[in-house]
Amino acid sequence: MTERDSSNSTHFGYRQVPAEDKARLVAGVFDSVANKYDLMNDLMSLGVHRLWKRFTIELSGVAAGQRVLDVASGTGDLAAAFAARVGTDGRVISTDINNAMLNRGRDALIERGIVGNVDYAQANAERLPFVDNAFDCVSIAFGLRNVTNIPGALASMHRVLKPGGRLLVLEFSKPAAPIRPLYDAYSKILPWLGKAVTGDADSYRYLVESIRMHPGQDALKHMLLEAGFAHCDYYNLSGGIVALHRGYKL
Repeated sequence: MTERDSSNSTHFGYRQVPAEDKARLVAGVFDSVANKYDLMNDLMSLGVHRLWKRFTIELSGVAAGQRVLDVASGTGDLAAAFAARVGTDGRVISTDINNAMLNRGRDALIERGIVGNVDYAQANAERLPFVDNAFDCVSIAFGLRNVTNIPGALASMHRVLKPGGRLLVLEFSKPAAPIRPLYDAYSKILPWLGKAVTGDADSYRYLVESIRMHPGQDALKHMLLEAGFAHCDYYNLSGGIVALHRGYKL
């Protein structure tokens, strides 16, 4: 599977759309779900997403005084945890292409008293507006599958990392065979759950389809290597429902 084909189209869920339209369509999804995003995350994952994110933070190696870029930061769970780690001498930049999600995340962090070492920027992951070699760590959690050009986004993240810096990609992936039937059955419930909680079944139908279209563990590892990352590995979480990929810039 490639992210774009020769006719310059890409997938939006199971639909093929012009590549230039995907960002707008994804923005519509997240404009719709922003206000109930955290609630739906808890319902859909039964709260386990918090453990996945905690594992990501633990493997990040982020320390006091470092600079961290959280791409597709959403409501800011990782940004908040990184802010605690880097302390007053460090800096976290929280970015999202969607203004509604970025504002939601900023408000959530301010309400928690997390201010002073976090900045916010509306930015496209494929064209990050930062200088080369700027960050010790770049993270993206549950956002890469919504990017139009995944190789382009990985190259952009590689560019802004310092030599020795690491990329962390937390994303839904391909579950192990024994749990796949149960996972498939549960996936069919999610649009109904989205409609019941947010009044929007279509956005959650897209989110389920986007998970199915996203590259599996080994394919994404290969994409990291192609983007120039080294010492790439991944960790299957919850039987491979989610995977954490990690790569380093030499």
